[in-house]
Amino acid sequence: MNYLKATPIQEMAIPKILEGKDLIASAQTGTGKTAAYLIPLLDRISHANHDHTSTLILVPTRELAKQIDEQVEGFGYFVQANSIAIYGGGKGDDWDKQRKALETGADIIIATPGRLIAHMQLGYVNFDKIDYLVLDEADKMLDMGFSDDILNIVAKLPGKRQTLLFSATMPNKIREFSKRILTDPEEIRLAVSKPAAGIDQQFYLAYDNQKLPLLAHLIKNSLTPVQSMVLFTSRKSEVNGIVRALSKLGYEARGISSDLEQDNREVVLRDFKNKAFPILVATDVLSRGIDIDNLTHVVNYDIPRDAEDYVHRIGRTARAATTGTAITFISDQDQNRIVNIEKLIEREVEKRSITEELGMGKSPVFDPKRFSGLRGKGGSGRGGRDGRRGDGSRNGEPRRANKDNAPTGERPEGNRNDGRRDRRGRDERKPRPEGIPLNTDVATNGVETAAAASTRPINGDGPASDKPKRRKKRRRGPRSDQYDGLNRENGQSHAPVPVPAVE
Repeated sequence: MNYLKATPIQEMAIPKILEGKDLIASAQTGTGKTAAYLIPLLDRISHANHDHTSTLILVPTRELAKQIDEQVEGFGYFVQANSIAIYGGGKGDDWDKQRKALETGADIIIATPGRLIAHMQLGYVNFDKIDYLVLDEADKMLDMGFSDDILNIVAKLPGKRQTLLFSATMPNKIREFSKRILTDPEEIRLAVSKPAAGIDQQFYLAYDNQKLPLLAHLIKNSLTPVQSMVLFTSRKSEVNGIVRALSKLGYEARGISSDLEQDNREVVLRDFKNKAFPILVATDVLSRGIDIDNLTHVVNYDIPRDAEDYVHRIGRTARAATTGTAITFISDQDQNRIVNIEKLIEREVEKRSITEELGMGKSPVFDPKRFSGLRGKGGSGRGGRDGRRGDGSRNGEPRRANKDNAPTGERPEGNRNDGRRDRRGRDERKPRPEGIPLNTDVATNGVETAAAASTRPINGDGPASDKPKRRKKRRRGPRSDQYDGLNRENGQSHAPVPVPAVE
């Protein structure tokens, strides 16, 4: 498997695991964390002759579960250890295969928490003899909301076991969580390394609706041909749209997200690794632990929430002293995240603004103090409601462009009220609802005017309602004056219309 020399995390973790101690370890993605725990655990399994499932490995995604299953097959070829990957999203017969494997047992079970809980609730899963529990990419699992599932699984395991927690980052929530499942753990923490010197980091200021045409320009004019590119977006709803747009521009691309069927996801990943197509559009499902290296380009279509994730993403290019390109788009609501990234990598990257010269309109101005905290507060830093993003979108969905096709976040001159809504949430004027007569004045939003009242049948034939008439409040001033005023607002002038008295 081309392992010639141990990495720092492997050198430090393997001896502690062989000693039987609990361990909490933090190291950057791509540094060999999987081998750091698989190699010593396989060694212990081979010498113990277990007749039961001895090892449970919990992971955040299906792809990582399948990848670790393949690595167990490679590492354990000469020790006759077997494993099974338990994950959701497959065909119906996958459930039966997983159930049979759980009932008969395997040396190592690699599972996503949600699918494993589903099997455990049916009563045929027995983990009474588990000796080793591994949480891989623990920070990602907590971010995905698996903390309760993990605790429910741990509650069904023996108290006497060895627990290993591996994570790419080490926020406080990981430390607090580890206290609930680990016992007097040893700790290994390797600092996140800086991006390789061979990575050309490019930052471009752009609104959301400028990103695709700007990307097409950058691909076309790249000094290095795009041979293998991964484009990361934070919203799975955008994956298919980006793929279609790139295809229309003549670039072969495919997308992968949690919405894609498992079989299709595996086909897409395999074809991309085999260079069957050059551009893969993906959500953060690929940002951790997936064995995709040696990329020529990485694109951050959306900036990751954590600065360390930025380093993980772009670290997939410029491997082994080669070169690579990392392109990052900066919209107004993401500017504070750029500040955190630059603090982590200890350098300031030039922010380029080229959209106007390319005929795409003005780009955002880089002013992180102005836009600090704008994400989640709404509209241009003025504060917002309903969970709106700084670009005016709601719940992560992109905001529709205004009628003048101005870039998101930018209001065209001479139209100050464009797109505004009054406190009742109306978009300027609405069409007349059905059932309101044509002589009802639109300016009154469906309230019947005096002119309409004068032509409505009273106690006679016609479309009058069968409901009892409610006596209207007496208006101040003559009705004719009010009617005349309403029409003057609409640029019309009419003589007062007499209104018959209502008995």
